[in-house]
Amino acid sequence: MLDADVKRRIMVEVDRRFDDQTRVLADLVKIPSTRFREAPAQDMMARLFKEDGLSVDRWRVKIDDLKHLPGYSPHSQDYDDAWNVVGAWRPANSSGRSLILNGHIDVVPEGPHEMWARNPFEPAIRDGWMYGRGAGDMKAGLILNLFALRALRALGWQPAADIYQQSVVEEECTGNGALACLQRGYRADAALIPEPSSGVLTVAQVGVMWFQVKVTGHPVHVYKAEAGSNAIESAYRLIRELRELEKKWNAKKVHDEHFCEHHHPVNFNVGKIAGGDWASSVPAWCTFDMRVGVLPSQNLRECRQEIEDVIRQAAANDPFLGNNPPTVTWEGFQAEPFVLRNHEQVRVVLADAHETVFGAALEDKSSTGTADNRFFGLYAGIPALVYGPRSDDIHGFDERVNLDSVRKITQATALFIADWCGLSRC
Repeated sequence: MLDADVKRRIMVEVDRRFDDQTRVLADLVKIPSTRFREAPAQDMMARLFKEDGLSVDRWRVKIDDLKHLPGYSPHSQDYDDAWNVVGAWRPANSSGRSLILNGHIDVVPEGPHEMWARNPFEPAIRDGWMYGRGAGDMKAGLILNLFALRALRALGWQPAADIYQQSVVEEECTGNGALACLQRGYRADAALIPEPSSGVLTVAQVGVMWFQVKVTGHPVHVYKAEAGSNAIESAYRLIRELRELEKKWNAKKVHDEHFCEHHHPVNFNVGKIAGGDWASSVPAWCTFDMRVGVLPSQNLRECRQEIEDVIRQAAANDPFLGNNPPTVTWEGFQAEPFVLRNHEQVRVVLADAHETVFGAALEDKSSTGTADNRFFGLYAGIPALVYGPRSDDIHGFDERVNLDSVRKITQATALFIADWCGLSRC
């Protein structure tokens, strides 16, 4: 454990540099990095890593390198401009425990700009919060990783073990960016991911699956609508049946130690829907995309089969769909549920850092979302801790991150790095 004076000096140095950290975060939020547009933001991350004297590895993610690996999620979109960036610190004589500091650069679509209080890519600070798409999820985390290490270097110290700062794509739709880091060979004794968590540690999370359902109809003029088959209304009936399956899966929580007390751990969400061509024609088609959660006690393959069975049975009861069944396509997240295990040693170090900064014990939580920690834990045997600042309205309008929370998590991260990796003089 670090002595009290070292802890104090590290925390003071983080505070001293925090205005600069906030400015760099704002610069990153200004760069729109929705999926397929991440490259300019990754250019900035590569530049920041280079400024810190890190070895920079920037490569294009290739599906052919990943599709045979466990944890891969199918994606038919073009990967020609999908870039990962890793900044590596490798001491000449490593004596501590190595660490991955992982974060994702991609952000979800911002939606109609007129529904935001201000342009989502013009970050603004109000009442101690920074507003902007990606400010919380999770560019604040990427930049706090950077500045935690900068604070140590400013004090004349450097980590005594290998550290890999990873800025990855695809976290919001597949996780294939983090998988690509494993495929490239990056391994460490632990991983820390500052996803927004309000300063608590994620110890369990649901699995997540995406799928698309295509429904056909029989188009006729609306004056004889009863002679046709309305694909949009048929899609609504299928969605209602899937909602019944959601209830069934939520009932399974009583057998799950991590989610048994949660009021509604499994969420089915219709995220996209489109259909029809003309208001006066019975629609011939409808397509909807759904995201579903999966409890740790469930199996993805069996869950996919249940969903397909529900859709098939619902279609069989429809005169038209019985002979023209909907099709189900699985693309995007096929993320297994994850429970953090074999993490006692690394948790002790993080808990000490957290208590030093916050003056309270580190708490655990279970998440009804997913994060890239699953790749490290499930497929590489690396204990991966999700622990980050407080954010509100991520994926919504007026996303924001609490700057005092960012400052404190930066302090805790710097203390964690110093204790876990060890320190040596520059």
